[in-house]
This record gives sequence, C-alpha cells and structure tokens, in this order.
Amino acid sequence: MKVIKRQMNSRNCIICGMDNPASVKAPFYEMEDKSIVSIFKFSDIHQSYPQRVHGGMITAMLDELIGRALWIDDPHCYGVTMNINIKFRKPVPYDETLYGVAKLNKNTKMFFGGKGKIFDSEGNVLAEAEISYIKLETSKIGDMEEDEEMIYDINDGVKDIDMSKFIIE
Repeated sequence: MKVIKRQMNSRNCIICGMDNPASVKAPFYEMEDKSIVSIFKFSDIHQSYPQRVHGGMITAMLDELIGRALWIDDPHCYGVTMNINIKFRKPVPYDETLYGVAKLNKNTKMFFGGKGKIFDSEGNVLAEAEISYIKLETSKIGDMEEDEEMIYDINDGVKDIDMSKFIIE
C-alpha cells in the first residue's frame, strides 16, 4: 500500500522522541486508506518479564498510533486520552520488528476515537485497543508551542508498505 506521508517525530516522547534515550523512536506513516502505520522495535529497556515488553509500553504505542490517525486529516489538532480498552493477546517481544496499524472510527468537533493493533511480522495480533480522546489546543495541554516539540522531519525513503498481513477493521 502506498505511503502518503511520514509524520514528524518529537523531541522527548517515549514512543517517537528522537532525543529521549528510552524512546522507541518509532516512525509513523499515513497510508492511502487513511490508516496510520508504524514499523518499530521495542528494546530490552522496555522489558517487563524477560523477553516481554511491559504492558505500559504496549499501551503507550497503541495510544500514540490511534492518536496520530487524527493528524491524517487534522495535523494541527491534538488529543488527550479519555478512555482505553486494551486486549493483550500474546506476549510482545523486544528486539523484533513489529507493526502497528490504526484507524479512526469517530471524529466530531470535540472528540475522536479509533482502533489499533500491534502485529508480529507473521501477522499475528499481539495487542489491540479501542481508544477515545478529547480534542484540545496545544496551549491547553502543556507549556509548549506545537512547533517546539514535533521538530524531526525524517525522510527514510519508505514509499510502500505491504499491508497484506496487517488488517484493521
């Protein structure tokens, strides 16, 4: 499937922050079907039990995926998480390539929500979530301007991603 755009990475986010040594440094791609995709690896610093990623990191990745799906149509709107319903299907390993996919299923003036999944390279669902958010201006979220945090525009040359194993309903 065709990649329309790679979204910006932030400075300090635990998921996409390029200046945070504990960050996953995940890329996020806007796809032609209006989904958002990330191809990433957790590392051993994200461990819970040996060889397993901590559930909080898995939840944070799903939260980031679904929240970023809004930016496909509204790149200057931010969301604050209101509700998370997550299912951990299988252990999520670190040091292995994983795929995150999300799509919105609701988008109103004040709220949005969507579904997301994390897959292994074989297409097995490891975790999935449905999350809802309230839309807020950056000035109401924290002491920052929008362009102070989201500063990394990385061109990694990814133009297509084979989505045949990674279905999100």
